[in-house]
Amino acid sequence: MSTLQYFSARTDALLAELRELVAIETPTGDLAGLDLATAWLGERLAPFGELTTEALGQHGPLLRLRRPGSAHRVMIIGHVDTVWPVGSWSELWREDDGSVYGPGVYDMKGGLLFILELLRRLETEGADHPSLDIVINPDEEIGSLGSRHAIQRIAKENDLALVLEPTTVDGVIKLERKGSGEFRLTIHGRSAHQGVEPELGVNAVVEAAHQIRALLALQDLERGTTVGPNKITAGSASNVVPDRAVLLIDVRAWTADEQRRLDRGLAALEPVLEGSRLELSGGWNRPPMESYPESHAVFEQAREIGAGFGLDLHWARWGGSSDANLTAAVGVPTIDGLGPVGADSHQLTENIVVDALPARLALFTDLVASLTEPVAHS
Repeated sequence: MSTLQYFSARTDALLAELRELVAIETPTGDLAGLDLATAWLGERLAPFGELTTEALGQHGPLLRLRRPGSAHRVMIIGHVDTVWPVGSWSELWREDDGSVYGPGVYDMKGGLLFILELLRRLETEGADHPSLDIVINPDEEIGSLGSRHAIQRIAKENDLALVLEPTTVDGVIKLERKGSGEFRLTIHGRSAHQGVEPELGVNAVVEAAHQIRALLALQDLERGTTVGPNKITAGSASNVVPDRAVLLIDVRAWTADEQRRLDRGLAALEPVLEGSRLELSGGWNRPPMESYPESHAVFEQAREIGAGFGLDLHWARWGGSSDANLTAAVGVPTIDGLGPVGADSHQLTENIVVDALPARLALFTDLVASLTEPVAHS
């Protein structure tokens, strides 16, 4: 039986299992839900390799399964947390017009089922495969704050990383993602009575206006580098010169070079008004995910495999970030977007397309099985 036929026959069983996992609500930081879902996954993963759990305190447990294979080492990454507080969805599972809906069904519990199905297929077939290092993360939706060091430590032990974030309806594979960060610029001035002696004050809002111009000068849209001073908090009343303003700044860049340029620019900000003072805090949530020659070679292999299932694959750069940013940043070639086809991540309409499941599962499984040795690249 071909891989595609195998997964076509297993679609109903996969959906039934996915429904169980989606019914365990796992908002980031909800330790009860995360523990329950991790136990559910661990019970199903345990027969396929060496299973360990790393406690990450308030962030929840990180699940890791190691399965020996060839000398080529492949890391597979998913996350069990979702953006949805418990009770956000009136129905935890709904099937409609060829798609299934539910909290995390697309981002990314559907991808976690891909891992289980991969392991079952490899076990059933007894096929050769690379050494697998599977990591399921509990806090991806807040930037993997508790798990990033573990993810990067494990990535360094592997030759390649595959990330099961979902794909869009056109099936795009992601080889590059923007790095993203949030900085806080606190502007200190001096208060005064606006009507009596405004000249004694140092207006923090006016200083903020100068700083916004300086921040926007760091932006380079041609390179895809964006700087967004998108939120300001300041002042207590219209007749008081404000002594404090806070700017929240969203920054995004495609490359580490641009990230470093922004860091230098932010560090070099200077006050304009005499008597004002600047205080910069915050940082990068995730570094840029840059592609490597190996990444492109693996994509070409995936495209050839996918063509056999009627898939016309292409790759793209993606503005949002994921754990793929973390693995690529430590020098590990990384492929992302290998999960199910669907739409509407972080929306109450998030869904996956049922008819697309067999081909995407076959693509992922045959790709992994083909990676027993490094893929040649120019």
